[in-house]
Amino acid sequence: MKLSEIRTTLQEIHVSPVKTLGQNFLHDQNLARWIADQAKITSDDYVVEIGPGLGALTKLALERGARVFAIEKDTRLANFLRESLTHPQLEVLNTDALDFDAHVLFSQRGVKLLANLPYNISSQLLLKFLKYPSPISLWLLMLQKEMALRLSALPSTRNYGALTLRVQLHHRVEYLRAIPANVFFPRPDVDSALVRIMPRDARELPERDDELLMKLIRCGFSQRRKQLQKLLRAYVADWNGVSSNLGFNPKARAEELSLVQWIGLANYIAPAIRPGTQALKDEQFPVVDKMDRVLRYAGRSEVHGDNLYHRAVHIFIFNEAAELYLQQRSRWKDRYPLLWDSSAAGHVSGAENYDEAAKRELQEELGINVPLEKLLKISASPQTDQEFIWLYRGQLHGNIKPNRSELESGAFVAPAAVDGWAATAIRPVNCLWKWPSRNSRSYCPSATSSRMGSMEVRSIIQSRASRVMTAGAALSANGSRMAGRTMGPPCPRIQILVEQGGYNDYVCMFTGVGGSAERNPPEAQAFTLVEIMIVVAIIGVVAALVLPSMAKARLGSTSRIARYQT
Repeated sequence: MKLSEIRTTLQEIHVSPVKTLGQNFLHDQNLARWIADQAKITSDDYVVEIGPGLGALTKLALERGARVFAIEKDTRLANFLRESLTHPQLEVLNTDALDFDAHVLFSQRGVKLLANLPYNISSQLLLKFLKYPSPISLWLLMLQKEMALRLSALPSTRNYGALTLRVQLHHRVEYLRAIPANVFFPRPDVDSALVRIMPRDARELPERDDELLMKLIRCGFSQRRKQLQKLLRAYVADWNGVSSNLGFNPKARAEELSLVQWIGLANYIAPAIRPGTQALKDEQFPVVDKMDRVLRYAGRSEVHGDNLYHRAVHIFIFNEAAELYLQQRSRWKDRYPLLWDSSAAGHVSGAENYDEAAKRELQEELGINVPLEKLLKISASPQTDQEFIWLYRGQLHGNIKPNRSELESGAFVAPAAVDGWAATAIRPVNCLWKWPSRNSRSYCPSATSSRMGSMEVRSIIQSRASRVMTAGAALSANGSRMAGRTMGPPCPRIQILVEQGGYNDYVCMFTGVGGSAERNPPEAQAFTLVEIMIVVAIIGVVAALVLPSMAKARLGSTSRIARYQT
């Protein structure tokens, strides 16, 4: 809109711009087009816009074919958008962005966030929508210039601080340009700037304890003009040795250390423990027959290399809020590093049984010991990498103490977000094989499932090369679990070639409907979904166990499971 049109429109809808809501309306149309270009919006994108105002950027995103979800706090502006932009691809939510649950965005692909953040709450909104893990693949933010400089600052500059490091730990920040105050109505008191933020590849930085790292950073920047050695003397005894090893001046202040040096400092205090590769190779697994009877014992490399039948466990831990803990596998794992996985998982080793293995893995990986309930057993097949798998569920009362040598990170996630995440992790490209259905007609299973009796639990998995991992279960009409029951032969499967970062994705389901779906582009994966995910085959089962009140509502719906593989 031109400036004259903005004035007229605001007058017609009886809106007087409110400074605390950041209501400064962009009237430079060329600049609006340039901003939209920086988001690289395509028809595959789901654009979340915070503070759309009169829709200057909203229209441009819609013109590029994107679906737009606009969050507007001012009811008058929200109503104006609905009435003036009657577009099937637009949804307007009249709410405060601070109250919006960003986890629901896991159900969308290609999420990009556009926002002109109110200066008085920009830090709060920023940290809320940058929280890791995130479904967002790109953030394009209009901020107060000072804030933009802080986010993109380099070491040894006055804008470099704790917020800089906190954001750059998981993201790359690019300062695009300053935006003068005179392109807005009303004119703000300060200049603005545009920044573009992208997720950082986890492998770019060394492994570390993020909690300890941020504790050190907060302490170091609590008194910026003070030397670090005085602020951190309680953590580091040999300061001169540390500074020499990490390459900074012993008299350095907090802003003089790079992110990598801060990580080095944290790792000096609490060294990252890598699993012993030789010990892993020497680990003995029970080799079993097709009936899961122990035949002999063999080393890990032989079992995996020769695809011998063996045993494994996967455990799902829920907190008191009924959220599921997902772990991101350690970068040092010999298989599937940095993929998201069940709460805890591992092989059955030596002479231990499944229950003993589950208890051990829970203690080794999460540092907890809680009662576990067996859910179901999955038969060994090529889809499970020849593993017989027992699934367990546990309830946590307290805190998890993750073993950093076993997992990279972890988070409690609401079941709805897990469902959404699993649903968007994979989208079929082509149906490569057709399988006979119950009525002898061939059909092509797709990502859209049909009912199987009362409820179908299908699995959506990711794997390396040609390995396919899957697990599944069905829920009876009353929602009861199939405890102690062994699943039969692997279900008919379709192979879906969605190549992302060297991974192939696969889907396996017990029944389905005809059809195919479009390719899922790599850029649509918001938080390294290139390397994601195992999420629960049991969400339906768990709903009945953990949230009885929700069980009926979920009957007949489709639940998801991720790959079950250690």
